[in-house]
Amino acid sequence: MRILAFNVTHDSSVCSLLNGKIEFFCKEERLTGVKRDKHPFKSIELYESLNFGKIDHILYLTPSNCHPDIEFMWKTYIKKKFNIEMENYSSLLHHKCHASLAYHNSNFKESLIFVIDRNGSIFFINSQPAARESETVFIAKKDEINPILKNFYLELNKQSEKNNILSELKKYYNNCEINLDNYLGIVKVYEAATTLIGQNPLENGKTMGLSSYGKIKKDDKLFIDEVPNVNKFTFLKDNNSSVCFSNCENKITKDVNVDNYKFYADKAKLVQTETQEQSLNLIKRYVKNTGIKNVCIVGGYGLNVVANNYYLKNLPDVNFYFEPVADDTGISVGAAMLKYKEETSKKIFPCANNFYHYYKNEKINIGKKSDLDEVCNLLNNQKSVAIFEGNPEAGPRALGHRSILFDARNSKAKNIVNEIKQREWYRPFAGVIMKSYLKDYFKKLPINESPYMTVNFEFKKNLEKKFNGIAHIDNTCRIQTVEDGTLYNILKLFNQKNNCPLLLNTSFNLAGKPLVHSVKDAIETWEYSSLDALYFVEQKRLLLK
Repeated sequence: MRILAFNVTHDSSVCSLLNGKIEFFCKEERLTGVKRDKHPFKSIELYESLNFGKIDHILYLTPSNCHPDIEFMWKTYIKKKFNIEMENYSSLLHHKCHASLAYHNSNFKESLIFVIDRNGSIFFINSQPAARESETVFIAKKDEINPILKNFYLELNKQSEKNNILSELKKYYNNCEINLDNYLGIVKVYEAATTLIGQNPLENGKTMGLSSYGKIKKDDKLFIDEVPNVNKFTFLKDNNSSVCFSNCENKITKDVNVDNYKFYADKAKLVQTETQEQSLNLIKRYVKNTGIKNVCIVGGYGLNVVANNYYLKNLPDVNFYFEPVADDTGISVGAAMLKYKEETSKKIFPCANNFYHYYKNEKINIGKKSDLDEVCNLLNNQKSVAIFEGNPEAGPRALGHRSILFDARNSKAKNIVNEIKQREWYRPFAGVIMKSYLKDYFKKLPINESPYMTVNFEFKKNLEKKFNGIAHIDNTCRIQTVEDGTLYNILKLFNQKNNCPLLLNTSFNLAGKPLVHSVKDAIETWEYSSLDALYFVEQKRLLLK
């Protein structure tokens, strides 16, 4: 059975699942160059051109599900292109699609799944939006995924209808705890600090980086009895979907600098601390209530490496799986898996790694023949080197196939790499380390690997001074561990020369752009930045300035 699924909102992607295994996956932004692009026309066209064969089901996905004109357009387009009726697979399934992806990739037979998300599916009453998913807890057992808790937040101006909406939700989910408190969820609270620094709500990762520079005032509580305190927040007048701190609208700015950052960093620290505490409380409660100690974390907040570290420290006896494609990029994959289970009850094949994004190998005739020894020598001589290898990463984190590497010991590493990337000064850079050395450089956590950069680690005492390039202001680093492959081989050579198994590893892209996809993307990025070198792994060719 072949199932084609696609989501049409931000971070749109297309997935084709054949007999439970991914045969095609593509994120639209990689083809268009527009970060978080919607409506995956180019990805659909690419899929069609590859002639995979007969399609049994085509699934249309959107968490909002309130734009019949858009749905009709897609329905017509799909019918003309594939001669098959499109199925709307959106009705209150957004969180379940997230959960499906995480569960099937986790290899847990039984688990709890925590979906912590900014905007899930909308619940409608009389064809009008009434409430929206914010957090859901699922139990997965014997390949069945069922909710045991669903938190919704009210759509604006629906307070007077709250009791009726809650009653209708309880009818729909008759075997599930339902909460409907106000207009906010955990991630909407986090968004308030992101709005303050002039960023799109989808850029909460920037707030996470800034939070390490902040301090907390003990009396400044954003939740009361685990419910967001609405008196602390407001919605922007010109954009009712964006949350901000009350009485702070006039302080919104993208220009967070060394002179004014403290106010913004304190707010970032506040939302980071309070939301991770709420999330931890949620996890603790349902681990205790169910006795299940296998836990999957997914949804946009699942990319928060600071929070993930916090869970590990506070729940050392719990087995965590942090889904690396936790945001809406993975919705198409989760939906296809979910539909396949509904139709067949047969085995789902988990993603073997994060390199399942489609890519067609290209011939390269430029540059000079080279090898990893020369790459290592360049790094040793304080040069920045971009690595381009095979299929790109499916998720947002660079894991060695589309990476920029640099010597993490260089005291000016952050400035040098920021000159390339043009990112905000307060954002940290990640690192990659040979797995066997993780315990020698970082404080112990109840995990011994981090292959997908889903957790940050704290340097052992004084080692942060040696690795200025990747040590954040709080002495932590988002780390990837490797034990084979090209990145491992580079580190092995670098370690032999320098007694250092650790490098800076950041995504091969410029600020505001998605990961490079093609050879053309890679060369253009190298040409128009201050990158020193670009190495194509399969072709063993090197471009130098």
